[in-house]
Amino acid sequence: MFPTVREVLALEPVRHGAPRLVAGDAGLDRPVRWVHVAEVPDIATLLGGGELVLTTGIGLPADDAGLRAFINGLADVGVAGLVVELGRRYVGAVPRVMAAAADRRGLPLVELRRTTPFVRVTEAVHALIVDAQLTELRATEEIHQRFTELSVEGAGPSEVVRQAAELSGCPVVLENLSRQVLAYDPAGQSAELLLDGWEQHSRRVRPAGRTAYDADSGWLVTTVGARGQDWGRLLLRWPGDGELTSGRGAPGHARVDEPAPVPGRTPDTPPTRLTILVERAASTLALGRLIRRDAEGLERQLHRTLLTALLDHSRPVDEVALRARALGVVLERRHLVGVVVRYREDAPGVEPAGDGLAAGGPEAGPARLRDLAEAVGHAVREANLTALTSALDDQAVGALLAVPDATAEERSLAAFATALRRHRPEAFATRPSDLPGGAAVPGEPGCTVPPPRAGDASGPPAPAGAVVIAAGSGVGSLREARRSLVEARQVADAARRDRRDLPVFRLPHVGLAGLLHLLRDEPRLQTFVERELGALLAYDAQHPREQLLGTLRAYLEQGRNKTAAASAAHLSRPAFYERLARIGRILDVDLDSVDASLSLHVALLALDAIRTP
Repeated sequence: MFPTVREVLALEPVRHGAPRLVAGDAGLDRPVRWVHVAEVPDIATLLGGGELVLTTGIGLPADDAGLRAFINGLADVGVAGLVVELGRRYVGAVPRVMAAAADRRGLPLVELRRTTPFVRVTEAVHALIVDAQLTELRATEEIHQRFTELSVEGAGPSEVVRQAAELSGCPVVLENLSRQVLAYDPAGQSAELLLDGWEQHSRRVRPAGRTAYDADSGWLVTTVGARGQDWGRLLLRWPGDGELTSGRGAPGHARVDEPAPVPGRTPDTPPTRLTILVERAASTLALGRLIRRDAEGLERQLHRTLLTALLDHSRPVDEVALRARALGVVLERRHLVGVVVRYREDAPGVEPAGDGLAAGGPEAGPARLRDLAEAVGHAVREANLTALTSALDDQAVGALLAVPDATAEERSLAAFATALRRHRPEAFATRPSDLPGGAAVPGEPGCTVPPPRAGDASGPPAPAGAVVIAAGSGVGSLREARRSLVEARQVADAARRDRRDLPVFRLPHVGLAGLLHLLRDEPRLQTFVERELGALLAYDAQHPREQLLGTLRAYLEQGRNKTAAASAAHLSRPAFYERLARIGRILDVDLDSVDASLSLHVALLALDAIRTP
């Protein structure tokens, strides 16, 4: 900071003149931007503010009105103070009217009771100012150098925030747009106190502009983002009094909170170097995010190219293995397992894909697919696994895990599933505490809904954003990897309708309903459904108020127990019996026959699979 009037009065050349403050003690902490010697009464018109004016008074007005005008002119332009040497014009003391005017305007007025060479005063003050300016330049250079190094090194957010706190000696917090803390450094203070009730506290910090100081909260804030996409804020807590004593400095480096001049700054705003610091830190964070995204995007494209080659045989297997090894994914002499992670519900407006890669659909759900792909990649890294990962279509993300041998298959899949659940807990909300309102889960204590059967598609819909993890059978060579990936894709499609909360769905888990779902596009299955249920479906189409298909469903789902089925259908037993008889006549079957009922039940499950995308 600039030296204050108080600090100037403590300098040896000034103390040599036996200074005495006669007015304006409230302004002693004003910064002195420069020292100016003047002996003319209209000097105020030549000043810009912040100067300490030295005078002997020989040119000042002789009348009281002229002295008041002189003092008011200096105060109006914002000079830091007025120093008058006694002996030439004024002997013993300055005029009372001058002292009264200065006191009224809060302008420090100082008498020098001994003859003082003004040149020594100006040299001492100007040397102090220039030295402080050099300190400012060194500190600014340190800031730019440090953050340039961090950018080149690709430092993560935590390191950037740590360096910002170290350079400033102030607590620094990086948050996202939801006011969630991404990284922080308390600069030696209490982290608990710093982060306690952070979201509520942060929402009260609302400075104007992309970089601004909120005086009410004491936070210097800058927006973090690039290419027109802001994704967070960087906040630095500045106490407002300039006494930054809680931080720590790096050995061999100057702290940017050391005294240095800041032109145009008032005592209640942070030094310019702190504004430079938070903006450079924010730029480093934004650049690092762009670099990581670009690098990750290129890597993800290469992963997708290789997975596509395995699925559609567009490249030789040996070339795929070679390219994967160059990416750091070794596929040779490894046990390979295809994994597919997909949403239970399709994004609106997107047609379901087949076994391989989709040709690309409408722009529905790209954001959630990108989020899912990032979550899968994060889970692979967190589980310390090796894999090719990529989006397979608009709904699913695939991964080809490479594990040392078959004995590590289940352990690796469990580690992957655990990591994904930890990264995306909202996508696996099935426990009572996880569901909205603490709703109970079917089959658990306190819930009257029976647990679902294996592959059962009935029951409440899956939560928005829910996903399933499916794995194919492990294979021993890259040439068989396509089979594992396709199997995982089919299991994932079938498991969408399964309400069980399995960590990983495998082929044995999908059951009859899952098998029928996989075969839903098979013409022979559709012909079977029409042969078994076509007449009843046609009858319901002509008599929409009766809907006998629901009656048949209730009868079969209750194990042909007519009393329980009537209750489930909310019908009296005579009415239910009459409906069953009518169904038998329409379909020309004996509903008491086990074989006939089994055939009809399979047809109903197949109809559900065909109607469910």
